[in-house]
Amino acid sequence: MPIHCNAKKEDIEKTVLMPGDPLRAKYIAENFLENPRLVNTVRNMLAYTGTYKGKPVTVFSSGMGMPSMGIYSYELFKFYDVQKIIRIGSCGAYNEELNLFDTILVDKSYTEGNFAYEWSEKECHIAEASEKLNSKLEETAKKVSINLVKGNTLCNDCFDGYLDDIEGFVARFPKDLNIIACEMEAFALFYMAKYFNRDAACLLTVVDSYYKNQESTAEERERSLNDMIKIALESIN
Repeated sequence: MPIHCNAKKEDIEKTVLMPGDPLRAKYIAENFLENPRLVNTVRNMLAYTGTYKGKPVTVFSSGMGMPSMGIYSYELFKFYDVQKIIRIGSCGAYNEELNLFDTILVDKSYTEGNFAYEWSEKECHIAEASEKLNSKLEETAKKVSINLVKGNTLCNDCFDGYLDDIEGFVARFPKDLNIIACEMEAFALFYMAKYFNRDAACLLTVVDSYYKNQESTAEERERSLNDMIKIALESIN
């Protein structure tokens, strides 16, 4: 039985959208879902189940970082038989061509951390999204006319904005991976999905950039996040 979720098995749908912030899960439920129900409140990691255009879906917050994502994705896959998880979150750009509020679809997630070794004693530092699910998200983005940038990202243990040597941090990126952005949860999600032979993907919205000092309004931020949410919801089968 799960110890971090008090939802009944029938309360969680087979497709889950996973923002990090519990209040973003609440926002999605209240603004996008039909007849949303609150199904998890443990540790205030809010989860809602409802329908989008008649299609059932659960929105479940993950919290911040790989340990938290690892816990919740594990429990959803193992105890609730979830088949697909789409992470929707924010990121920092490490590519000069990316602008504020661009939407990224993650192909591979690289980490310097030891999540995989601790889990299964494997020296694994790259985890891939589901090719099938990514193809569906790309197809959906074209249908709804939202531009999508596909690329590889870094999944870090420390918030990069607080690092003493940001230039040294960037210099360590594996050059062959062409890292375009940085976030904190995708590697754990992809690794758990592979462990359970399920599908996982990650959509990200650029909220800051290593190369550009750009400002935005609250309305612009909300609209850009809505683009990412719309792609994920419209991709539900």
